[in-house]
Amino acid sequence: MKTLVACNTQSQKNEFKNKKDTLQVSKKADTLDMVNAPEINTEYGWLNTDTSYSIKDFRGKIVLLDFWTFGCINCHHILPEIKKLEQEYRRELVVIGIHSAKFEAEKTTNNIKKAILKFDIGHPVVNDADYKVWNAYTVKAWPTLVLINPEGKIVFQKSGEGAYRYVKEYIDRIIKEQGNKINRTPITFQLEKNKEKKGILRFPSKMVLDTEGNLLVTDSGNHRILKISPEGKILLTIGSGKEGFQDGYFAQAAFSEPQGLALKGNLLYIADTKNHAIRVANLQTQIVQTLAGNGKMGYYYFEDKWGTPVNPNSPWDLWIDEKQNLMYIANAGNHQILQMNLQTNQIFRFAGTGREALTDGDLKQAAFNQPSGLVQIQDTLLYVADAEASAIRQIDLKNKTVKTIIGKGLFDFGDIDGSFEEALLQHCVGISKLTDNQLLIADTYNGKIKIADLQQKRIYSLALGFEEPNQALVWKNTLWVSDTNNHQIVKINLLTNERQVLNIQP
Repeated sequence: MKTLVACNTQSQKNEFKNKKDTLQVSKKADTLDMVNAPEINTEYGWLNTDTSYSIKDFRGKIVLLDFWTFGCINCHHILPEIKKLEQEYRRELVVIGIHSAKFEAEKTTNNIKKAILKFDIGHPVVNDADYKVWNAYTVKAWPTLVLINPEGKIVFQKSGEGAYRYVKEYIDRIIKEQGNKINRTPITFQLEKNKEKKGILRFPSKMVLDTEGNLLVTDSGNHRILKISPEGKILLTIGSGKEGFQDGYFAQAAFSEPQGLALKGNLLYIADTKNHAIRVANLQTQIVQTLAGNGKMGYYYFEDKWGTPVNPNSPWDLWIDEKQNLMYIANAGNHQILQMNLQTNQIFRFAGTGREALTDGDLKQAAFNQPSGLVQIQDTLLYVADAEASAIRQIDLKNKTVKTIIGKGLFDFGDIDGSFEEALLQHCVGISKLTDNQLLIADTYNGKIKIADLQQKRIYSLALGFEEPNQALVWKNTLWVSDTNNHQIVKINLLTNERQVLNIQP
């Protein structure tokens, strides 16, 4: 596992770097045209199809292999590019996802199936739980794309984001040179989404509570936000439920997999994750506006753009510092924390180099790993759920430093309670305040809610049995949990331990 590396998107830092990568890949690819594509079938089976295949079954087609793991934000970023290629070359191209998991929870077939639905993947996926296919293709990073010609030869391989134009160039070359060898009859697969039974919620994620105890929940799979009473009555729906990027009245507004929320009076700030934007819903006028972001991913590294307004990149969570009139943004897609001035609505870099690593130090030296949760304690301390490192980080807002309180590295994860030094988490996504000395942690891939005691420097499990919980909140002795992959909100009475699924009614 230590030999695996998480993809760092620094190759997209500027156009010159992209061109340099292209030359290197092209030179390598020209030497690959006599290499037979290794087998992709595994003992763990296929998903998003009712049939198992051999690589030889796709002879005559151009085949694109996507090596991915479902928790990796960089893997999420290339899915729109893959979908675009599938649409443009639907007669010539077959895409196969090779799911080579990083985390233990990502190896489970049922969890991969949920990820396929969550990310609307429209092609078959192979469960490569033991890295057999990964090793056969000498893959080193997520994501990696491999292109195979109609004769079953590898002609292109590249890691990282932004590969669309390179893949397209090679597909066009193959069509031009080997057009008479291509089988242009489209292959139809039995997709998981055609068998899905949908309820009111679909992958509910982040939550906030208003002053009356009502829940505001990002119903991310339905691309909307719901306001729900403690009894389960839907009081307000924000968004049409159709994926898109549109401002306007609540019934017409459109989002794309929204995640984090922050509430200030009648203003609900929304991390519109797949639109790479910060939106605001005015609960009084019932109008949605875009405050920052244009649908494109913002990239900035090391010394780039400090003090200059930037756009977000897959923003995952939000936290408002009321006294400073600032909002912090967990900028998961570029592994940084951003800061938004709520008077001007401008966003600036706040912490992180952009490199994916578990590095402490001052704000400009520190590095994060897909930060996905935020909470502020005692005015001066901002805590971060640093998902890909399974870590909890502490930002001292006064001294402007970052330190790790739980976590050891990108490939150190598990399910161990106890002292902070010994504790292990697995892809923790949510974090919230229980008391001034206690944090609630959604230990997402372990399916648990845990308490981190900042005074005793110990962590212990509070509730378990969830499927990828994304958030936990406490209101008057009730623990609320977004049980994301079970498509439900769970409430637990902390005095009696009685557990109920919230019965949500329109």
